[in-house]
Amino acid sequence: MSKYRSSAVKNVRERTKQPHYLWRGIGCVMMLLLPLISIAAGYETIQYAINNGYSNSIPYQLLGTPRFPDLFYQSSGMMILLSPIIAIRHFYAYAVASLLYMILLGGVTSFGYALIYRMIGPAKYGPLDAPPPNVKVKPYKR
Repeated sequence: MSKYRSSAVKNVRERTKQPHYLWRGIGCVMMLLLPLISIAAGYETIQYAINNGYSNSIPYQLLGTPRFPDLFYQSSGMMILLSPIIAIRHFYAYAVASLLYMILLGGVTSFGYALIYRMIGPAKYGPLDAPPPNVKVKPYKR
């Protein structure tokens, strides 16, 4: 025993600062999977709305082929980059619906992760932490 070490203090293993490797893998998969699901759901939603007569509920500015400023059409380099987008009919509607699905699915995923972490995550206080103070504050009266 050393002079400055108490036998009452137990060795507590230091926690690593990095997340578990499994959570990093799940995060990587979700970064790829969430946008793909959102784009597919947005595409299918817009196609369903157009095919079943709900296109009047979609703003008309989002329907049709995308139109860019005239400067873009004068530049051959920009047209090479933008030609795949110009070929997609209702591109803006697909993009807006995909973005909405991405926000919705991201929120649901985050809420589920927080719920699971709250249930099986580490305790709020460790074995060496002092208990929270038990202070009862009386209302101030003048």
